Parts: sequence; C-alpha cells; structure tokens
Amino acid sequence: MSTSLAMNEQLRLGFLTAIHLENRGHVAGLLVTNKYGRPLEFQCTAPVRPNRTQELLYGPTLVPFLLGELLSKTLLERIGVKPHVVLTDRVEMLDSRPHVSLPVACAVSKEMVKGREFDWDSLRLGKQSFMLHAEFNEDLKSFEKLAKDMAGDADLLEPLDRVREALQETMKVAA
Repeated sequence: MSTSLAMNEQLRLGFLTAIHLENRGHVAGLLVTNKYGRPLEFQCTAPVRPNRTQELLYGPTLVPFLLGELLSKTLLERIGVKPHVVLTDRVEMLDSRPHVSLPVACAVSKEMVKGREFDWDSLRLGKQSFMLHAEFNEDLKSFEKLAKDMAGDADLLEPLDRVREALQETMKVAA
C-alpha cells in the first residue's frame, strides 16, 4: 500500500454548519467523517440565544461572532476525532479560522459572490467551489492535496445536509 493511500485511508473531513431555531437561537453541529463520508463523530452545541442588549451592542457582527468564534471554536476544540480539514456552508464560520489550527473552507454560492469577481476554479473540491479565510491563504495547500485524492463528482454539500437534519432532530428531542 502506498504512503499516499495509507494516509488517504485515514483522511478525516469535518463538516461544520449551523441553523437558527425560532425563539431558541443558533445551534451548530460538526460531523467528522472518513473519506467515504461515514460518520466517525458528531457533536453539537446547545442553542445560543443572544439577549436584546447583546443584539444592540454587537449589531451586524453578532452572527459572525456567534457562529465563527463562539460555536465553531467550541466544537472544533471539543471534538475527539480531529478532522484534517473543515468544510462549511456558512461564510460566518470562516471566522473560526483565526481561533483554530485547522484549515477551514466555505462552499461558495452565486449569491455569496454576487457583484464581485470570484475565481470559481481557485479551490475546487468535488463538484463545489470553496473559499478560504482571507488571512489564511496558506490553507490552500491542504485543500489542493485533498482535491487530488477526491472524485471530481464528490458532493461535499451532502454531509452538511446531514448535519442540519441531525441538528433539527436533536433539537426536536431536546425540546
């Protein structure tokens, strides 16, 4: 077995996202899978609901703080099976990158880059384009390595759908 294949067998991907629950706040989840998308570990936060004073004081920086610093950082520090890279579909979660040592990339949609120049091929993993935190361009090397070992038709948004569904289910049970 080649070294690349041996490392590839152990590849761990983190899928990080959050949902907003009416009257309960934001809850985030992190699913770590192997290269085949099979779950290795799942963690989620309790819902965090800012009070009115916090909403006023934080203003437009509230959601990026909650999702990027508070919830994401907590999950990435707490998870037992550490991923090699983290993928998200919430641009606010890119703000976790300055607070953790793991490369983080966000799936890019046409709405996110509307009116701005964007190189759709700069970071392509499977069927999706991703973007990095502006201050961590060196993370590109980790993702380029991953892209070489990934099938061109891989759907890296599907595991994020599973995380959202698991969060909905967990919160239903918790209520």
